Amino acid sequence: MRALVQRVTAGSVVIDGETVGEIGPGLVILLGVAPDDTAKDAAWLAAKCANLRIFEDEAGKMNRSLLETGGAALIVSQFTLYGDCTQGRRPFFGGAAEPQVAIPLYEAFIAEVKKLGVPVATGRFGAYMQLEIHNDGPVTLMVESK
Repeated sequence: MRALVQRVTAGSVVIDGETVGEIGPGLVILLGVAPDDTAKDAAWLAAKCANLRIFEDEAGKMNRSLLETGGAALIVSQFTLYGDCTQGRRPFFGGAAEPQVAIPLYEAFIAEVKKLGVPVATGRFGAYMQLEIHNDGPVTLMVESK
């Protein structure tokens, strides 16, 4: 499982002209699921994202987590994180899980983040979405469960 984690001042997701998810300060998490991922990967990755010390403390050092700052998470499914661009010019997405595997694990990841007490907004799995991301810093990290 892969999460592209972005520290943001704000983020939103729009589907068919309607804002379906919106947060203020916190993290936008683009989540990709691989065919061999499990609920254990979802739980581990959720805890890792929520506890990453990537927010500034009083001294201006990246030393605080999402849990410590009270920020929110905007979680959006992103199968293209498993795009393989090594051959040709068209990405190959065979490394991404099929929806019957990915949807339950995407939902498990969301549930785990909520269990940690983080306010969560989401996109809609499989929908065509527009994201507005106000990257803060910018701080962007790839976090993987394997």
